Amino acid sequence: MSEQLATLIAAPSAADLSRWLGALSRVSPAADDVARIDRIRLLEQLKSAASAAQARESVTFKQSQLAEQEALGLPARERGTGITAQLALARQESPHLGARFVGLAEALVTELPHTMAALTAGIISEWRATIVTRETACLTREDRARVDAHLAGRLAGMSNKQIADEARKCAYELDPYAAVARSRKAVEDRRVTMRPAPDTMAIVSALLPVAQGVALYAALKREADSKRAHGDERTRGQVMADTLVERVTGQPKADQVPLDIRLVMTDRALLTDDQTPARLDGYGAIPAPVARDLIRDRDEETRVRLRQLLTDPTTGRLTAMESVGRDFDGGLRTSVIVPDAFCRTPWCGAPIRHVDHAVPASAGGQTSEANGQGLCEACNYAKEAPGWRSQPSPGGAGESISITTPTGHTYISSPPPLPGAPPRATEDLVEPKERDLRPNAA
Repeated sequence: MSEQLATLIAAPSAADLSRWLGALSRVSPAADDVARIDRIRLLEQLKSAASAAQARESVTFKQSQLAEQEALGLPARERGTGITAQLALARQESPHLGARFVGLAEALVTELPHTMAALTAGIISEWRATIVTRETACLTREDRARVDAHLAGRLAGMSNKQIADEARKCAYELDPYAAVARSRKAVEDRRVTMRPAPDTMAIVSALLPVAQGVALYAALKREADSKRAHGDERTRGQVMADTLVERVTGQPKADQVPLDIRLVMTDRALLTDDQTPARLDGYGAIPAPVARDLIRDRDEETRVRLRQLLTDPTTGRLTAMESVGRDFDGGLRTSVIVPDAFCRTPWCGAPIRHVDHAVPASAGGQTSEANGQGLCEACNYAKEAPGWRSQPSPGGAGESISITTPTGHTYISSPPPLPGAPPRATEDLVEPKERDLRPNAA
C-alpha cells in the first residue's frame, strides 16, 4: 500500500468520501456466489465503520458548536439549541432520532471504548452498539466501563437479545438500585401514540407499566373469549380491537364513534366517482371511496363533524377555508397546517404543534399565509438558535421553504401536494436533493 493511499484511508476528506460513495454506486456484481457473500459481509462491516466515524464527527461537531455558542454570548441555559437538529438534517433523520444518535455517539466515544472499537472494526452493527448503550444508561461512568470491558471480545458472536440480556444482567449486578430507579422513572414516560398503517388502518400503541399492560391485554382477551363462546363470529383479534374502542370512547359499538375530522379533497372526489385520493389530517392520503364512506355511510346514531376543505383543480390550492385573522389562528392557522400536513423540517414527520413565521417578525417577516410554516415544538425552538434562517418561496403555504443552518448548509422543505394538485415539475422533485445539501456558495 502506497503512503498516499494509506493517508487517504486514514484521514479521508469530504471529497474523498463523496468519491467512495460514487464508486460504490458503480460496483458491478461479483463473478460468483462466494465473492458475493464476501462483498455483502464487507459492506456490512463498512456500514458499521461508517457509523463509528459518524459518531466521532458528531461529538466533535457538538463540542465545536457549543464553544461557538459560548463565544457568541449565548446564556448557558440556551447553549446546545439547534445542534442536534443540524446533525439530524445531515443524517436525513427526524430531530428525535437525531438527538438519540447524538446521545449514542457521546456514550460510545467517551464511555464505551470497547464497544466503540467493535463498531469501528465492523464487528457489531450500530443497533447492537445502541443496545449496549441503552442497557447501561442507568449506571455510573465507572460501572458502565466495567460492563463495556466485560462484553469486550464477546460481542461478535452474540445476537441482539443476548447482548441486551448480558448487558442488563451486568447492570443489575453492579447497581441494582439504579436499575430499580430506572424502572420507576420509566413510568413517567407512559404514553399513547398513533401512526398510520397500510390499507387505511392505524396503529395505536400504549407504553404502560408492565402490570397495567398485562392487565389491559388480559381483560380484552377475556372479553373476546367470552363473546366468542356465546356465538360471536368475529375473530378474537377483532373482538379485542372493537372492545378497546368501545371502552375507551364509551360508544355501544366500535363503528359508531363520533367523527371530528378534517378532510381535504377535491369537489369531484366528493360529489362524483372521481378517484383522486383525499387526505385525512393527522393520517395522510386515503382512497377517494374511503373518504366518501367516512361522510356518507355512517350509522344514523353516529354523529359526524366534518371540517371539509376543498382544493382548486387547477392550482391545487385550498379554496374553502375559514376567514383569515391577524395571528396564526383560525382560518390563517388552517391555511398553513393543512398544506404542510406535518412538521416542515425535512425528515421530521412529527405532528404540527406550532404555526410560526418562516422569516421572523423581528426581521420584518409578515404574519401571513405566505410567511407561515407548521412545525413541531422541537423544530420551532431549534430555528431560534443563532445562525438559522428560513426563506419561503413566493407561492406561500403549500410551497417550498429553504432552511439554512449555522454551518451554511441549505435544505429544501416541500410539503406533500394537496389532493387534485397538478404534478410538480421534475426538477422540483429531484434536483434540490443534489443542489441544496451542499454548503452555500455565499
